[in-house]
Parts: sequence; C-alpha cells; structure tokens
Amino acid sequence: MRFYTGQHQYYCGIDLHTKNMYVCILDQAGNILLHKNIPATPQDLLPIVEPYLPDIVITVECMFTWYWIADLCRNQNIPFVLGHALYMKAIHGSKTKNDRIDSRKIAALLRGGMIPMAYVYPTEMRSTRDLLRRRMHFMYKRAELLSHIQNTRSQYNLPEFNKCISRQRNRTGVIEHFKDKSVRKSIELNLTLLKQYDNLLNDVELYLVRYTKEHCSNDLYLLQTIPGVGKILSLVILYEIQDISRFQRVQNFSSYARLIKPKKESAGKVKGASNRKMGNAYLKWAFSEATLLLIREKQEIKDLHLKLKNKHGKARALAIISHKLGRAVYYMLKNDQAFDMQHFLNIRDRAA
Repeated sequence: MRFYTGQHQYYCGIDLHTKNMYVCILDQAGNILLHKNIPATPQDLLPIVEPYLPDIVITVECMFTWYWIADLCRNQNIPFVLGHALYMKAIHGSKTKNDRIDSRKIAALLRGGMIPMAYVYPTEMRSTRDLLRRRMHFMYKRAELLSHIQNTRSQYNLPEFNKCISRQRNRTGVIEHFKDKSVRKSIELNLTLLKQYDNLLNDVELYLVRYTKEHCSNDLYLLQTIPGVGKILSLVILYEIQDISRFQRVQNFSSYARLIKPKKESAGKVKGASNRKMGNAYLKWAFSEATLLLIREKQEIKDLHLKLKNKHGKARALAIISHKLGRAVYYMLKNDQAFDMQHFLNIRDRAA
C-alpha cells in the first residue's frame, strides 16, 4: 500500500456524497481554516479552494462519485489524491461518526502522509473500462437465464437438449421440450430475454473492438498471442491494467490482480489469510477465464495442470497457473514481447 507524502501549504479533505460534501481545509500546522458542508458541484467547490491556490492538495475517499472531482482537479492543475476506502480505518473505526468528523480526519490523514492511495484512472480510458464492466454484468444476467432453463429441465427430470443452447441457432424446439403450459411460458420469457441480450452484447462488442483499436493496438496484439485469449478478454485485461508501469514489481501486480493469497503474520506466527478480496475483481475473473482457455488450447498446459492437480488439488492447481499467467502478462507488457510458451513453462511459481 502506497501513502501520499507530498508536502503542501494547505490540505483539503472532502467527505463526498451524491448530493453534498463536507469540506475541511487545514494548514501545515493543522489549524482548521475552513469546515463547511456544501452541494456536490464544481461551482460550489472552486470558490472555496481558490483562495488557497496554488499550493493545496485535495483528497476524497474512493466511492462511485469521485470522477468529477478528479477531472476538475486535473483541469485546474490541483493535486488530487484518491483515498483507498478499505484501508482508511481511522475513519470507519470511530465511536462517533458523521460527515464533519470524517472530513476532518481525511484532511488530517492527508497532512500526516497517511492517506492510502487508490489509483486515479485516466479520463481518456475510464468510460471504455466502465463499458467493459457493464458488458460483463449483462453476460452474468445472460448466464443466469441459461442456467434457469437448464435447472428447470433438471427439475422436471427431462432429457438433455440435443445441442448447447448458449448459441442462438440451437434453441429451436426448446420450448416444446417442456409439457406444462406455465413452464413453457417461463422458458419462452427466458428465450426472449436471451435473444435481446445476444443482440445487445453483439452490438457492444463490435463497438468495443472498433473503438479500442485506435488506442492500444500493440498491447492488444500482445495479449492475443496468449492461446485462447480473444478480443474481448484481452480488452478486459488491458483496460483494467491501463498502464503496466504503475506497478513497480511483478509482486505488486499479482497482488492487485488477486493472484496471490495474502498472509497475516505477527511475531513470526501466521494469524490467518484474510483480505483475499483486496484488489481488482475484474482482473481476477479475466485471468481465471484465460487460464481455463489456456488449459483447453495447449497440451503442455493440460499436462502441467494434471501434474499440479495431483499434487495440490484442482482449485490450487488452477490458482498456480493463474499466477504464472499473471506474471507472464506483466513481463509481456513491460518488455513489449509476445507470449512465449517455453518461457511460461519455465516460470518458477509458488502455490497460491
């Protein structure tokens, strides 16, 4: 975890909400110069911080409404720090908690160099990353509909479908597979929604492939040299990483992508392995999917997976290969090199 240690004349901590925000400005001595609740708009924030320019830094706790403040600070050349919400324990652990107290604590943490920093994703790529995340949400909904159809078939102990119904062309006769009229109506609703999801997803995927070629064609090509990784999966990985140089070491990247299991130690004793969900859930999903595709595509990886599974079990074997793949992707993007199977197999990796 990185902390912001920059020195400024004034420190502004903001407890941000959708409609309003509590602003606290401190000087270097820790004196409160301003403590006020205002509407959450640029027109209300700029006049407040203007008297303290140019040597003021602004920080907010990471929540879903931080985009506009980050963009405003960028346009006005004001240093901006995004605080990692899960690490700001001093705010969440108070006996008494309200917006006034929280904004004061945020400003004090910033002044003391104790603000845990989250990554401020650049404006130019942010909306496309969010669109990719939205596409993933729709994919989950589509998968739920397919699962419901299969579960209903199992519920009535009916024969399996002749073909995989995830493909639209294989859904002919699915409704007739069921006898009860109400069940047929339920399946009809699922199939209608599935058709809509298929059309929407095809449209958004076509847009993403065309639009993103202008921004990152070389890195996209490098990721697609991994066997089994196609256009959409490579886009998810690329846009969630954004810039591989922001990770100083491969260990930092592996931790961010949830590819390693964190440990808690004290006095030489392991106290547990919590905080597994610290990091990027979308990268974790992408590497898990890429690992399964890699195993399916390459016999060498199948053999490696079988060997690891016999030694560690199925789940741990997949985690080890995912970790190896994450390390490979880090060095691919860092060194501008395509995927090398021989180098991948030689990567020394510990069990995750």
